[in-house]
Amino acid sequence: MATLNVGNLGEYLREQRRSAQLSLRQLADAAGVSNPYLSQIERGLRKPSAEVLQQVAKALRISAETLYVRAGILDAERERDEVETRAVILADPSLNERQKQVLLQIYESFRKENGTDVQRGADEDEDENGHPDDGPHAAGAGGAEPPS
Repeated sequence: MATLNVGNLGEYLREQRRSAQLSLRQLADAAGVSNPYLSQIERGLRKPSAEVLQQVAKALRISAETLYVRAGILDAERERDEVETRAVILADPSLNERQKQVLLQIYESFRKENGTDVQRGADEDEDENGHPDDGPHAAGAGGAEPPS
């Protein structure tokens, strides 16, 4: 728990819930978590997973990344620009969900191309040049000769 600032997160969640004029029970229902569990998060007694934070953010209609920063999951200094940019894209009412996701993917690809460490897509394997590693068909692999 040392890396998570759950007290600050809980206060922030309570503030956001009250500004959205939701009761604890209403937010818990909307986020798909139990009322006691959400109460414990708000009081700083529990550290929620990223998945729970995402559900709560969706119910509050706020950026999940903002909650990740508050919880200490994302480094606030390093990720501030990305979080703000993502929040603006996600909040734009003129874009549909598919357009938002495509725009975010393009944004992240530019950040990778420019050498910015991006957490999203970290599960994608890359070769030594930063390109997706698609397996053993890389140059010289297997010593196969071209067909005659």
